Amino acid sequence: MQARISKSAALATLLALMAPTISQAYDEAPGLPPAASLPLSALPNALPKSSAPLDVSSLKANKPAKAAEDDAFREKDVWGRIRSGYAIPDISNELVAKHVNWYAARPDYIGRTTARASRYLFHVVTELEKRGMPTELALLPFIESAFNPQALSSANAAGMWQFVPGTGRDYNLKQDAFKDERRGVLASTDAALSYLQRLYDMFGDWQLALAAYNWGEGSVQKAIKRNQAAGKPTDFESLAELMPAETRNYVPKLQAVKNIIANPAQYGLNLPAIDNTPYFTAVDKTSDIDLTIAAHLAELSVDEFKALNPQFKRPVITGDEQTKILLPKENADKFHLNLAQWGKDLSTWTTHKITTARESIGTLASRFHTTPEVIRQANNIPQKSLLKAGSTILVPKISTSASVDISPEVERNATVAFEAERERTTSKAGYKLAKGGKTAKSSPVALVKARVSRDAVKGKHHKNRD
Repeated sequence: MQARISKSAALATLLALMAPTISQAYDEAPGLPPAASLPLSALPNALPKSSAPLDVSSLKANKPAKAAEDDAFREKDVWGRIRSGYAIPDISNELVAKHVNWYAARPDYIGRTTARASRYLFHVVTELEKRGMPTELALLPFIESAFNPQALSSANAAGMWQFVPGTGRDYNLKQDAFKDERRGVLASTDAALSYLQRLYDMFGDWQLALAAYNWGEGSVQKAIKRNQAAGKPTDFESLAELMPAETRNYVPKLQAVKNIIANPAQYGLNLPAIDNTPYFTAVDKTSDIDLTIAAHLAELSVDEFKALNPQFKRPVITGDEQTKILLPKENADKFHLNLAQWGKDLSTWTTHKITTARESIGTLASRFHTTPEVIRQANNIPQKSLLKAGSTILVPKISTSASVDISPEVERNATVAFEAERERTTSKAGYKLAKGGKTAKSSPVALVKARVSRDAVKGKHHKNRD
């Protein structure tokens, strides 16, 4: 009996000694919050190498929805949520040190980028947590676009997540004469996370998934096979020598940003606090509305409105009842109040189809009581160019069409084709042509690979986003 009591006491003592280790293991699991009983400063930098990996996905799946929601709001700011969900293995090499030094030496750049990021980070982190993905992926637009949704690369990769046209279509990002969802906050974030998750499922490694996001999955697969044939390891750092310079630097850049966000004071930087609350809310649009009128009703500047709704390419926002606009919460309330009292037309634009080459921009301007410059600007038509027959352009509304919205069919099919007055070289419609860009193939692998050339000039890769 005494022996049994001694064994029980010994077991209880052992469990008591193990409790802090169990708590630490829980805290260090990717995506899980720190245990309430431990101060953040007491957490270890990493689990002991001998620790067995935790099945975080199953833990998250079994956690009650209310508990998961409470965890999301435990942190005071979004940076804390990102730090607590770091889950991609760290790397430490000369490239990481180089990029840390580059960012740390540019506090103004960090300030501008984080100011833009403050609009989007809560949404991105929330979507990552819903999917059980590493939260440092929320920092990827730091590398891709400096959180500028209007960023456009030389390879025609657009938006915060830098989708090229074909890959965007593969992930259901609409691109027509009126909108480009590669720039849209909600649609592009959903597409980017879906794509990253697919790449992780393919390679089983987040660093290789990131390399494939930049270089293309086909290129990464070929590099893996080459190293396998040579009897070499196939992790990111072992494959790096086979990668182009941009991809070789891609994961080290993200690691550098991770390090800075984890401890900005260490690098002499101050991160602006980003409240751990939603920055924007979605508002239904029930009819065509001018972008400037929407901004006016929401009591926002046009620039701030465009920052939340960068997908709209024309001065009028078209679309059916599924089209939404994003507004800060307090401005959404103002929008509804002002809309109820508006009493005027919400849209001053309609469409006109060019039936003959004799319809010049000058004659159209006279017909629709405007100026050639207004028509050119509304339709992104360069100076010294002529419209081609078959083009569908925006023109100011006249009385006979005052209450008619632009139909979804016209929105889907509208193109604007024009030719230079002298060279007569046709440019395709609905989209601005990227400078120096080439037409991409339909394969998502080839399209993503094309992005590698976007920063051909060494040292410019940080400047063309800002």
